[in-house]
Amino acid sequence: MAGNSANPGVSVTARVLALLDAFDSDHRALRLSDIARRADLPLPTAHRLLAELVSWGALARREDGRYVVGRRLWDLGLLAPARSGLREIASPFLHDIYGATLATVHLAVREGTKVLYLDRLSGHASVPIVSQVGTRLPMHATGVGKVLLAHAPEDVLFAVLSALDRVTPYTVTAPGRLRQQLARVRQEGYAQTYEEMSLGACSVAVPIHDPSNQVVAALGIVVASLKRDRARLVAALEVAAQGIRRTLARDSAQ
Repeated sequence: MAGNSANPGVSVTARVLALLDAFDSDHRALRLSDIARRADLPLPTAHRLLAELVSWGALARREDGRYVVGRRLWDLGLLAPARSGLREIASPFLHDIYGATLATVHLAVREGTKVLYLDRLSGHASVPIVSQVGTRLPMHATGVGKVLLAHAPEDVLFAVLSALDRVTPYTVTAPGRLRQQLARVRQEGYAQTYEEMSLGACSVAVPIHDPSNQVVAALGIVVASLKRDRARLVAALEVAAQGIRRTLARDSAQ
């Protein structure tokens, strides 16, 4: 949180950064008064700077008057070397999976205690999908999220297990049961969900390792049912994940 930004000695840049810093995973949509308070700025100053940020596209103002992070900040974030490189490397493999399955394909990474979707190809089937590129969703209710959670640090796992919100009637909210599922993910090499994020949608996902064998992302598919095609979908994901890993290794060696 910024200091007393009403001080005339504080730069305009610092005030703008304080406004942006008011947003976090627990405060995604804020009213003007909330932003001014969290940024420690006078209301008129906050209102003027917010208008400029909205005009530029860094923020967006919803119909209910609340401000949210804008698409332009997301586009800039994708230019960060780690994420832009991963997304570019993974893109042809996502298209390969899509071509073979015609299902919705996801590329995701962990951001704090959420799963952040870096890329998505929409499938042909009418399966309810809540994710979009740039969306952050609960880790415990998604296939890619469970993969990333299974390989996350213990403090992240503890934080997630402490707040297992029920998204659908099938969402796993018992910490002990989720720990068992995550152990199975590490053992079997893939995660699966059954209508845990949205009714009528199941998913399967695998980890993507970097050259040092660290899990840096997850690759997943969303379908209506996993009863007959799970093995085939897992195999397709694993082939793609291995291809992405080889490309990462080749690029890092250059």
